Amino acid sequence: MSANDQTMEEQPTVTNIDNEEQQSHTTESASEQAGQEQAAQSASDARIAELERQVEEHQQRYLRAQADFDNFRRRTTKEREELAQYATMKLITQLLPVVDNFERATSAAKQNNDFEALSKGVDMVSRQFNQILEQEGLKPMVSVGEPFNPEYHQAVMQEQSADHEEGIVLEELQKGYMLKDKVLRPAMVKVSG
Repeated sequence: MSANDQTMEEQPTVTNIDNEEQQSHTTESASEQAGQEQAAQSASDARIAELERQVEEHQQRYLRAQADFDNFRRRTTKEREELAQYATMKLITQLLPVVDNFERATSAAKQNNDFEALSKGVDMVSRQFNQILEQEGLKPMVSVGEPFNPEYHQAVMQEQSADHEEGIVLEELQKGYMLKDKVLRPAMVKVSG
């Protein structure tokens, strides 16, 4: 065999080795790629599972918050109804002694036929009653001699007066009242014209 033939025989062997290495490299590359895809899929599945867990957790929090809000709304509605129902309880409790004193005064007047004692008893009860109302913030308005103010007065009569200028309250026909800073009832008045 010549040197040329010998080189040719060696070449296919080298080529076969290169092909085997290339195939081996391709197989390794494919298995690496498959491994990477599997790892990516596994990471993606883990991320999806984590997100689903978070969604479930947030859903449960939302449902608990909604239930708490519904309970709060029912409780405040009930408290508001009870407050409206029993709002006057304190005032009525304070007025019960006044009612008792009225009953004592009328009973004593019937037994003794004493008009003067009845008058004194009613006067005392009236003062007690007014004191309780003042403690609650009720104040009578002072209107006579004041300028007419439609926010505080209701004019039901007008009279010419030489002594007063126009628009002055001459007489109070029905007393007006303020509850703290608000007009509870305007005074009915006669105004100069």
